[in-house]
Amino acid sequence: MERVSAAWERWFLDRADLVLAPSERTAGRVRDLGVATPVTALPNGVDIDFFEPTDASDFRERYDLSGTLVGYTGRHGYEKRLRDLVDAAADLDATLVLGGDGPARDDLETRARERGVDARFLGFLPREELPAFYSALDVFAFPSPVETQGLVALEANACGTPAVGADAGALIETVDDGETGYRYPVGDVAAFRDAIERALDERDALAATCLDRREEVSVSQAVDRLEAAYDRVR
Repeated sequence: MERVSAAWERWFLDRADLVLAPSERTAGRVRDLGVATPVTALPNGVDIDFFEPTDASDFRERYDLSGTLVGYTGRHGYEKRLRDLVDAAADLDATLVLGGDGPARDDLETRARERGVDARFLGFLPREELPAFYSALDVFAFPSPVETQGLVALEANACGTPAVGADAGALIETVDDGETGYRYPVGDVAAFRDAIERALDERDALAATCLDRREEVSVSQAVDRLEAAYDRVR
């Protein structure tokens, strides 16, 4: 069945003039299918007019949050390895804040109680609250090794919040190690915890770099690159 699926995907993509992928890692996986059509990595952009540093005091008060905050928002799927984040938070002097929902949520809540983690599960957040959510965090933590781009890490960066992500998949490109955050080996909880602590210690410097690079990850830059890609195949 997998071979049939790959053959159909290759047949379909070979009828295009150009294939776009949101990261070089994803583009490489498409090329590995044996697609003859040129494949170009073109990351999605972030709406930096919306995702920007925001006074998060009202958000913190509304959700009864205080002190150092480490968090994540997105699907609570088992493939995201959020259990690693809960385990890493067990020895952190910080509150773990998770937005979103998914099939792993009940197990994550149970794991947090078992490990004595101060964890707050906020559920799905309205889009208009996301800039305040990111701005409230001291570090955005992203243990998923299966991302095709990892746009939420860039949204956090655009709000001035450094990200700590798995050294796998597209996060290798999305999280600039030592510049906009840190990466760690997938599944190494101790290294994950160390990377979070390092990002907390260096938060001001990392945040400054994140803000300096806002324009580089903007929608307008992505549109310019998209236009140039179309021009090449006209």
